[in-house]
Amino acid sequence: MVDTLRARRAFASDAAAASGLSAAKAVWWTLNGLAARTVVRPSIKDGVRPERISASAPSRQQVTRAWFEAFTKDAADIRSGLYPQTERIAPPARALARAIDFLWDAVAVDRRRRARNGVEVRDEAGSPAFPNYYRQNFHYQSGGWFTRDSARRYEAQVEALFSGTAGAMRRRALSLLARALRSRDQRGLVIVDAACGAGAFLQDLKATFPRADVMGVDLSPAYLAQAQARAGAPCAQANVERLPFADGSVDALTCIYLFHELPPRIRTAVAAEFARVLRPGGVLAFADSVQAGDRPDLERLLQVFPVFFHEPFYDSFQGLDLEQLFADAGLVQEGEDMAFLTKARLFRKRTPDGSGQGGDASWVSTTGS
Repeated sequence: MVDTLRARRAFASDAAAASGLSAAKAVWWTLNGLAARTVVRPSIKDGVRPERISASAPSRQQVTRAWFEAFTKDAADIRSGLYPQTERIAPPARALARAIDFLWDAVAVDRRRRARNGVEVRDEAGSPAFPNYYRQNFHYQSGGWFTRDSARRYEAQVEALFSGTAGAMRRRALSLLARALRSRDQRGLVIVDAACGAGAFLQDLKATFPRADVMGVDLSPAYLAQAQARAGAPCAQANVERLPFADGSVDALTCIYLFHELPPRIRTAVAAEFARVLRPGGVLAFADSVQAGDRPDLERLLQVFPVFFHEPFYDSFQGLDLEQLFADAGLVQEGEDMAFLTKARLFRKRTPDGSGQGGDASWVSTTGS
């Protein structure tokens, strides 16, 4: 009883710390984002196909309520002991340097956006190891996925874009995964973060499952180096269309913000590959942008996003039936969660009896905003 009370107090303390750090992050990255917009003064007129912007603008109250929900859910999961508090505040000098670098690069990003040049990096990344769809300046970012500078500033870019909620939104997938695995002995579990990028979510996985075998996979050597340094987990360079794992050898996969940057036919191949490497009863924790109809109050933000950022496959993702896509590959959806502009889902690989259940799934609840 004493240990239980002590644990509850510790979790409550962690949640309070997380809330304080989230508030600080929110203020800091909101200011960064406002500064960037002041510098470049973006306009829908500069974008592609502005006639597709049909939804009315959400009110400030609607955006604030949805934005705040990400922090609330994150703190609640930390308070319950589902996963630890992992956010960190950079030292002032480093934070200021990152902000200056972010703003300086925002000018270059805006120049590409106005010129609608999303393939500047193509000639620089001519290796046959990289498929054509990958060799682009997604988000018009400098260096695409191919340079150390891009990998280093990626987290600052997404946090500024989403006003400090990027980590909290990603952890909706961590929440689903932690619930699915909480009765399992971590020792011997193999958990793979597919397309781990710069390693922010990989770091969360490593902290949540310290006794499991956690590793990252990504196609970019520059981003892999950043991920390994950040998370302290082993990483492997590979295309997610051909993962370097034997059939049925992985207990859990995670995939964060990948599918909206894949062409439709590649999504089908990747879903099949995920199903191949998962053991029967294994789980996939998946998170990506909300889709059309998920957040009617924020629909305009979804329409504006591909206008301001080079996202050539985002429109096709908006209408994609993800539940059916993964069901066709043999993965059954068990739960979902949503916060602000991210929707997370949990899928389980069907067992030999076709049930799709690898254990007690009574915890699963479908939640939304």
